[in-house]
Parts: sequence; C-alpha cells; structure tokens
Amino acid sequence: MLFSSFATATQEAVKEEVTELTAEAEENKKQLEKVSQRALDKEAEAAKAKEEIKGLNKFNTSLKNIETSIENVGKIEIYNLEKNLSLLATISGAAPMIGFLGTVTGMIQAFISIAEEEGAVSPKLLSSGIYEAMLTTAAGLFVGIIAYLSYNYLVSRVEKLIHKMEYTTIEFIEILQSKK
Repeated sequence: MLFSSFATATQEAVKEEVTELTAEAEENKKQLEKVSQRALDKEAEAAKAKEEIKGLNKFNTSLKNIETSIENVGKIEIYNLEKNLSLLATISGAAPMIGFLGTVTGMIQAFISIAEEEGAVSPKLLSSGIYEAMLTTAAGLFVGIIAYLSYNYLVSRVEKLIHKMEYTTIEFIEILQSKK
C-alpha cells in the first residue's frame, strides 16, 4: 500500500517534469526555427551576391574562367553553410547516450542502496536512484530529439539553398552566353 502510493507520487512528479521539459522544448524549437530561417535567408542573399559579383568582375574574361570562378565561390559558400551541421548531428546522437548513462548510474545507485540495507527495503530507498534514471533518460531523449529535428530541418534548408544557388548560376551563365 505504501509502495503504490509512493510510486504514484513519483510517477506524478516525473510526469510533471516531462510535461515542463516538453513545453520548454517546443518554445526553444520555435525560437530556433525563427533564428535559423533568418540566418539562412541572409546567408542565401550574401552567397548569391558573392557569386554574381565574382562573375561580373570577370566579365571581360572567357566564359570558362567566369564559370570556374563562380563555382569556386559557390563551394566556399556551401562550406560556410554546412560547417556547423556536424556538431548538431553529434549532439543529436550523443544526448540520448548520455541520458542512458544517467539511467545506468541511477539504477546502480538504487542497487547500492538495496545492498547497504540489511532489512526490509523501503520504496523511499529506491526512489532517488529510479528518479535519477528516469529524469536523465527523459532529458537525454528530449535534447537528442530536438537536435535531430533541428539538424534535419537545417540540412533540408541548406540543400534548398544550394539548389537555388545552382539555378541562379545557370541563369547567370546563360545571360553571359547570350551577351557574347
């Protein structure tokens, strides 16, 4: 009877904690999407402008040199867009593992408490280890899921931007070809 009432109280505490973490995650996700969108839009404009300026600076040279120059600037801009995505991918993979490590340490703590107790084991004795295990698992999964979703969102945005840059470059080269 005592164990079931304690387990119910612990479940309610964990549910409240997870609910709060979920609400906080949603808010952080919305803010991250807004900031990411603004940053990508500005980088897209800058990348297109750099490519076109580089091409215009070489207008009096051969078309092949212009294409090569625009291609090189495009490669640099693609690198700039993708350079921090690997960190986000690493976080999305490592966070759940760190959460599971916390689960293991919490369960170890619970079993140590059982081993040290020489009589009847009370639910209160186990609760701190189990609480640690559940909380770290939830936190690790929470961070991992948000990082994974953010990574995939940003990768798709970068791919769209690369496609847009390639399309603009093709149009620009076609304009130059028609002028010569």
